[in-house]
Amino acid sequence: MNTLPYLRNFDLTGQVALVTGSARGLGFCIARALAGCGARVLINGRNAAAAQASADALKRDGLDAHALAFDISDDAAMQAAFGRVDTEHGRLDILVNNVGARNRKTLADTTPAEIRELIDTDLVAGMLLAKFAAERMVRQGGGRLIAITSVVGELARPGDAVYPAAKQGLTGMVRALAAEFGPRGITSNAIAPGTFATETNADMVADPKIGPRVASRNPLGRWGEPEEIAGAAVFLASPAASYVNGHVLVVDGGLSIQF
Repeated sequence: MNTLPYLRNFDLTGQVALVTGSARGLGFCIARALAGCGARVLINGRNAAAAQASADALKRDGLDAHALAFDISDDAAMQAAFGRVDTEHGRLDILVNNVGARNRKTLADTTPAEIRELIDTDLVAGMLLAKFAAERMVRQGGGRLIAITSVVGELARPGDAVYPAAKQGLTGMVRALAAEFGPRGITSNAIAPGTFATETNADMVADPKIGPRVASRNPLGRWGEPEEIAGAAVFLASPAASYVNGHVLVVDGGLSIQF
C-alpha cells in the first residue's frame, strides 16, 4: 500500500507559522516540528538575541526560520510585528499562541496588580494575537488558530489561583473563535499540556522529592519530554485536521483521566 498520499496531509510547505514563546521549551519544539513539515516558522520571544539564536539553530538544520521578537504584553509592539509579517512574509497561515506566565500563589497572597498582569499575559494577549492573525487569515480564505492551554484549567490545586482561570478562559476563547471563524475557513483549537520537563520546570524535575512525586502521579510514570507535544501541533496545523474545530487536545500522559 502506498502511504504517501496520507503523509501529504501533514505537508505544510508554503505556509507561514507564527509560534509565540518559541525561543525555547515547548514553543521551540513546536516551531521545529512545523518547520520540519515544510512551514516557514517565525520564532518569537521578548529577547531579540534569543529569538535570533533559535531561528539560526533551525536554519543550520536546513529549516526555514526567521526571528520575530516582540513582547506580547505590548499592544503596539504586537501590531507592529504583524505589520512585519505582512511586509516580510506576505501571509500568515498558522498561529500558535504559546506564551504564559505563572506565579503559583494563593489568591489571598496575590495582589490585584498581579492578577491583572497574569490575566493580561495569559488571556488578553492570546485574544489579541488571535484577532490580528484572524484578520489576515480571513483575507487569505483560511488558516489555523492554535492556543496552548493547560490541564490545570480542569485540574485545580491550592496555591495556583490565577493561572488556571486564565487558561480556562483561553479554552472558552478557542471555542468561541471556532464558531466565529469556522465559516471563513479558519479552525480554532487548543492543546492542553500536562507536566513537561522544560527549562522552566528544570528545578522541579531535578528535585529528588518533587520530580519523582510528579512523575508517579502520571499513568505513564514520567514527565513528558518537550518533543512529545510537537505531533499534536503539527496535526492541528495540517490539512489532516481540516474538520477539527473547537477542540482541546490533551497531551498529558493520562494525568487528567485520574481522580
